[in-house]
Amino acid sequence: MAGKYKTRKAVSKRFHKTAGGVIKHACGSRSHLLGHKSRKRKRQLRAGSTVSSADYGRISRGLPL
Repeated sequence: MAGKYKTRKAVSKRFHKTAGGVIKHACGSRSHLLGHKSRKRKRQLRAGSTVSSADYGRISRGLPL
C-alpha cells in the first residue's frame, strides 16, 4: 500500500496543474523596474506560461495532485 505524498508548499504557491495535466506558472519580471519595459511586454507577461518538458518531471514531483 502506497503512502501519502506531501506537497511541497513552495512549488504549490508558484505552479498549478490544469485538468489536462499541464503545469502553468506566472511569468517573472513583473514585480519591479516596470518603467523601462514596453507596454506590449508587460501586457504579454500578464498571461503566464506553461512549464517546459525538461522541467515537467521535477516540478510535478512537488505537486502530487
